[in-house]
Amino acid sequence: MATVEMVMPKMGESIIEGTILTWLKKEGDKIEQDESVLEVATDKVDTEVPAIHGGILKQILVKEGDVVAVGAPIAIIETDAEVATTPSVPASSSNVAEKEDLIAAAPAQTATLVSTSSSDDSKGDDRFYSPLVQSIAKEENISKAELASISGTGKDGRVTKNDMLAYLKNRGQQQPTPQATAPKPSASAPIPKVDVSISAHDEIIEMDRMRKMIAQRMLDSKRISPHVTSFVEADVTNIVLWRNKVKDAYKKKEGEALTFTPFFVQAVAKAIRDFPMINISVDGENIIKKKDINIGIAVALPSGNLIVPNIKNADQFNLTGLSKKVNDLATRARNNKLSPDELGGGTYTISNVGSFGNVMGTPIIMQPQVAILAVGAITKKPAVVETPTGDVIAIRHKMFLSHSYDHRVVDGSLGGMFVRRVADYLEAFDLETEL
Repeated sequence: MATVEMVMPKMGESIIEGTILTWLKKEGDKIEQDESVLEVATDKVDTEVPAIHGGILKQILVKEGDVVAVGAPIAIIETDAEVATTPSVPASSSNVAEKEDLIAAAPAQTATLVSTSSSDDSKGDDRFYSPLVQSIAKEENISKAELASISGTGKDGRVTKNDMLAYLKNRGQQQPTPQATAPKPSASAPIPKVDVSISAHDEIIEMDRMRKMIAQRMLDSKRISPHVTSFVEADVTNIVLWRNKVKDAYKKKEGEALTFTPFFVQAVAKAIRDFPMINISVDGENIIKKKDINIGIAVALPSGNLIVPNIKNADQFNLTGLSKKVNDLATRARNNKLSPDELGGGTYTISNVGSFGNVMGTPIIMQPQVAILAVGAITKKPAVVETPTGDVIAIRHKMFLSHSYDHRVVDGSLGGMFVRRVADYLEAFDLETEL
């Protein structure tokens, strides 16, 4: 028997650490390769971390609530010698060894930034706050001074996610202190509170954490980007007829449904190639032109919340590949099985408002992207169709495309031409296409 180290994996771009939420296994348990061993929280998502090898969980090196840098060891697995000779670091963390010094220094550097920036408000608070804790504090309008007053149960008195949730649960019942009632510094204008009348028969429902996060991000996006929306009606009769012809055979062959979403993703990816200045972000007075085309698809969760996983390099998949990616991401999104990396890095987003029976919508941009497309319901309409013998009235399958874009960097001509090009690709779908 031999032992291998299980390390904190890389869980998305720009993420340098995670907070240990729950160990799903205990020391001495037998584990299979790829079996979930623990839950980790980042500032983007809570996710399960699978075992890198099968064997016995010999030793747990970090406690629940600890903040651990990417690449740092978190457990020891006792396994067969043959298996132990394979690399112990997941593919997504293959460069961890080369960046060992950077990873080791990152938490300390972040802690220095936090303590320096909060020195005026927290009176010497030098505790390290994880990105997840800082994110919750921002969403709840908790000042740095108030954050410093929260007791931490993590290592070295660190404040954990559970500490924050416990504090928030009793926050309204606590007597405000001079520090807690001090003006809260904010980079944005304060949101005015609207007085709401409540009657005896009304039900008060507290927003969950995800709903609060969505609300804040939508407000931020409307404040950051001047939104303009262009509309185009597309004739998607060829797509509807072709899908009706092949959907049963596709389901029998692939074991899953063929939805309309892959067609939309494919058309958008092609249009982005034609108009690459839609695939950008704004950084101050600079425009960042993205090389990769990573298309997000908005997925409605059973809770009623919305989440947007991304199809990375969407322009490199054929229709079948896109269908599989769409179905996989949507299924895992609804089962809370997405990784942080799948929620970050998007360069353009599609929202299917037609799935709710809506014919069009005016979607809000996902920052730091500069555009988003809402696809409406497909409906039958009488339309004039040109034929070699003259114009005729025919029943066609049509839908509206609503393109919202950031008018700081996308003018009406570009925004309008882009959505028109998406419609052109949808309308030009070849009925002889083979899967």
